[in-house]
Amino acid sequence: MAVILVIGGILLALVVVNALCWPRVRIGGAAAPGAVSILIPARDEAERIGAAVAAALAQGAAVGETLVYDDHSSDGTAERARAAAAGDPRLRVLPPAPLPEGWCGKTFACARLAAAAHGEWLLFLDADAQLRPGAAARLVAEAERRRCTLLSAWPGLELRSFWERTLLPLLNHVVFTLFPAPLSFFSNRAALGLAHGACILAQRAEYERTGGHAMVRAELFEDTALARAWRAAGGRALCLDGQDVATVRMYDSFGGIWRGFEKNIRPAFRRELSFWCFLAFRAACFLWPFLALPWALARSADARPAAGAAAAVLLGRAAQAARFGYPLWSCLLHPLAEGALLAVGATSWYKCRWGGGIQWKSRTYLGKGKPS
Repeated sequence: MAVILVIGGILLALVVVNALCWPRVRIGGAAAPGAVSILIPARDEAERIGAAVAAALAQGAAVGETLVYDDHSSDGTAERARAAAAGDPRLRVLPPAPLPEGWCGKTFACARLAAAAHGEWLLFLDADAQLRPGAAARLVAEAERRRCTLLSAWPGLELRSFWERTLLPLLNHVVFTLFPAPLSFFSNRAALGLAHGACILAQRAEYERTGGHAMVRAELFEDTALARAWRAAGGRALCLDGQDVATVRMYDSFGGIWRGFEKNIRPAFRRELSFWCFLAFRAACFLWPFLALPWALARSADARPAAGAAAAVLLGRAAQAARFGYPLWSCLLHPLAEGALLAVGATSWYKCRWGGGIQWKSRTYLGKGKPS
């Protein structure tokens, strides 16, 4: 437990550094008229696509077009998108094409959108993401200031239900207890690439040079994979705090959260050993202290190492709650959230290895995202 306490202290320090030093997308900035094409892949997103399209079309002169790829939707997604545009000629809804062998649905949709776009900058948005006013111009200005050709804005999470507030903050906890965000601005190593698929801005010329989404065609966990492949190909890719640039309500139920975590957690790792090391690390550092503390107290043993390790976890969660605007009470439910993460990780592994694959958007994916 003493070792875990030391590791917990180190991780707490990293969390605090990330919370204090990770840059935000700056206020202000301009982009040339029509410089941005907003690209939205959508499959069965009728309930959300309207708000995404309306926010995209409200971006002003910087956005010359908004394209929606209707990925074989069965719920009227295309019709909702057109209705939200209210006849605005800047909206185009692209018809679906057969999914080629070796591609995931989203990566193929993004590639199709990019091929049809005309803007100098390609702004990829998830269908559940909504841009704040002036966000597109701010992103272009930020990319130009930082001389990067791929810029992702980490969105603010819209949390409404109990399970959203309890479980979804763990997504940021997983990333920002391990990822040294400030270091990624000083080194362009591929391993330091990070992106959030809800909001990614790419310079068109560099997208075409690197191959864009074709580089990660088989990846379910495509956003960070794209940032790393971009860096490996010689492009500069950065991820900034973009909570006031875009917001997203990722999932609205416990089942939706479970399926979303299940889709990403095993495919995020190329090797099975790395995946199991990750789960073991999470269990030892972020769950075991909360189990060891009452056990030590019941045995009248020295509970200080377990208490210190648990306190480090909760302090880290509190720092992230302050940075990302999460409710503080969700930090106290960390053991519940961590247990759920480990359970869904095991389920994701089982389905990839033995269970026939992962179901997502009415498609079945195996392993690293290879569609069946």
